[in-house]
Amino acid sequence: MKVLISGAAGALGEAVRTVFLQQGAKVSCIARSREGVDSAGASWFACENLADEAAARAAANRAIEAIGGIDALVHVAGAFAWKKVEDSLVDDWRALYSANVETTLVLVRACIPAMRSGASIVAVGAASAEPAGAGMAAYAAAKSGVARLIEALAQELAPRGIRANAVLPSIIDAPRNRADMPGVDPAQWTSPAAIADTISFLAQSGSRAISGALIPVTHQL
Repeated sequence: MKVLISGAAGALGEAVRTVFLQQGAKVSCIARSREGVDSAGASWFACENLADEAAARAAANRAIEAIGGIDALVHVAGAFAWKKVEDSLVDDWRALYSANVETTLVLVRACIPAMRSGASIVAVGAASAEPAGAGMAAYAAAKSGVARLIEALAQELAPRGIRANAVLPSIIDAPRNRADMPGVDPAQWTSPAAIADTISFLAQSGSRAISGALIPVTHQL
């Protein structure tokens, strides 16, 4: 299997990369500044801004060439910010829209030409997008945009045999979240490995009957 992972340097990206490599997949990774081949055999390609169409397309083309094609695109890259509506600026909303919706759109468009029947797209949305809580309006709006994009893609790409789904994590048990929320018990947060297992399932043929789904991944068992 040939897999391209964006945002592969973060906690969730690392877990996704690990699960596919353990399954024997050929893996290309896109991150902000990392290049080369790591000790596990994953190829890395730098793209500072995945919302930049030319830069993202160039990185995606190199990443796909390195593994000889693409069976699955896993779009992990995105951004989060907490800010109440009355304290937010239009630029705050635009930044989250760009980091979440535009990056998904641009990378999907860059990869679709290389995808064949049986290929899969898996994006990362957010369980907190519906309903949105206090301080979550801009982020929830952006992740809702990702969800709508995935739903439309599933319909548009169905005639070509390409599937599109999204996972919707709650709070991810990652070092940054633990640092940002030191007073919160992470026992009920979802581990990156559990989310990665769901992503792996959605990317492969065992989930061939699933497309256009928004899958909550919110429990730690």
